Amino acid sequence: MLEKIYLRYNRREFVHPDPLEFLYRYQSIEDREIAGLVASGLAYGRVNLILKSTEKVLSLLGPSPSEFLRGTDPVSMKGKLLGFKHRFTKGRDMAAFLLSISAIQEEHGLIGNFITELMKNRTYIDSLDAFAGEVISRMEKHGTSSGHLLPLPSRGSACKRLHLFMRWMVRHDDVDPGGWSMIPPSELIVPVDVHMHRVGIQLGFTERKAADAKTAEEITEGFRAVSSEDPVKYDFALTRFGIQKMTECELFRELFRQR
Repeated sequence: MLEKIYLRYNRREFVHPDPLEFLYRYQSIEDREIAGLVASGLAYGRVNLILKSTEKVLSLLGPSPSEFLRGTDPVSMKGKLLGFKHRFTKGRDMAAFLLSISAIQEEHGLIGNFITELMKNRTYIDSLDAFAGEVISRMEKHGTSSGHLLPLPSRGSACKRLHLFMRWMVRHDDVDPGGWSMIPPSELIVPVDVHMHRVGIQLGFTERKAADAKTAEEITEGFRAVSSEDPVKYDFALTRFGIQKMTECELFRELFRQR
């Protein structure tokens, strides 16, 4: 059933409108990392505003975001984003975020390398928590304590946007562009929002009422029983009904028609 849904909906033609589409612009893995963190970090609120805000930031960074950031000092970066605002995120927050992830990238070659190093003596979730903590710590040195662009898994939320970023960078198929071969897809956690939460309940993977970290873990384990090497494989296809405005009834009817 899930394979049929995957083959039908896991196509690039169904991506828009989704912040994932910004990653397709970049062949360089360094640039894709920056674009992915910006796009996932801003992926809260109305989708049209998400796309608009992400476009503003990436347009400012030019054809090579990683190269632009390496050549821009903190004062200039903050000045360039002075008028930027996306709901809770202000220009100074985004400037601090960009400067922080750029510094990590420059120190480790790739942000993916840094996360891989963290995974040598930590669990996958603890490694993501350490990564997010490092970014937030560096942001504070730039004068902002805003951590909503990269949430800490240790606080118990589903951290959907962080898990989306990891899916985009680790998986490689017709939809996810990939780029990190150092982290296996089997480690990934399903990005859980209200739509995936309802799908998880309908499939019998969870009975939890809150879409939190424990729920994401249970839903991931459900998919892992089907696809142990790639439990996040079906995420994009199963959440198209929310993006493409398909009703839940239509999705569930399709799911059980396939069964």
